[in-house]
Amino acid sequence: MTQELIDLRNSILEQRYADALAIVDELEGMSKKAILRQIKSFLKILLIHLIKNQVEQRLTNSWIASIRNAILEIQDINLKENKKSYHINQEEWKTFLEESVIEAAIADASLEVLNGKYNQFQLADIIDRTELIQTALQFLLLTYIYSAKELPKVVAETLTQLPGGDDWKIGRR
Repeated sequence: MTQELIDLRNSILEQRYADALAIVDELEGMSKKAILRQIKSFLKILLIHLIKNQVEQRLTNSWIASIRNAILEIQDINLKENKKSYHINQEEWKTFLEESVIEAAIADASLEVLNGKYNQFQLADIIDRTELIQTALQFLLLTYIYSAKELPKVVAETLTQLPGGDDWKIGRR
């Protein structure tokens, strides 16, 4: 990116505005790609823990923390600088999950679910993808409704609705 900034500066100084605008477009594209890569990374973490919950029918404090942190980070990253619009809109999440993240999450979750009992192909056959995506969407939609201050509590309450959530809430394992 440093070279692009140098080129941008030189283009402006040399009054080559068309070149400068092309560089700005390239920088915007690079920035958007980096943001989507970050969101994808946190989505994968979210899905891995939701897969573990779905298969193992329980929640641990560690999984809770990972889910909560993933949702909070997604909310923060997804909100554009103007604080009024998003990089990924509500109606785009389902497609984004299905096309960009779910397969990688299943592969990585296979290493963790029941201590690696299933390979990624077996795990893919076991999980209910529709339920997994619906659960993920439920959490993602909260990021549009609640402020960063309110969201952790709402996520915690929503987690109690998952299998093992009641046991986690009362401290029973």
